Amino acid sequence: MNKTWKILNDIVQLEQIQKKSSHKKQVLFKHSTSCGISHYAYEKLKMNWSFSEDEFDFYYLDLLQFRAISNAVASKWKINHQSPQIIVIDKGIVTYTCSHHQISSDDLRKNI
Repeated sequence: MNKTWKILNDIVQLEQIQKKSSHKKQVLFKHSTSCGISHYAYEKLKMNWSFSEDEFDFYYLDLLQFRAISNAVASKWKINHQSPQIIVIDKGIVTYTCSHHQISSDDLRKNI
């Protein structure tokens, strides 16, 4: 895992993410540690990571350990659950989401 990635492991963090998105984009990566496609997306992100902490905050969510948080993300921001999934939150709303083979650092850069 990249050292700039934050771990999303407490449902309270969702309110903090919402507030922080008013001045800095927040990005969530929902990852299923038992899924081959999710593993591929995770490895591809790690290998090609070229972002600084100044650009956005990046949160890693392990879906198997924290399924309730994943469900809360889908409910709070009214999006369909996918795995793996990238979600960009800006000024409190989801401005971009992608999943599966769409996930890449290049795609994230274009949509940030």
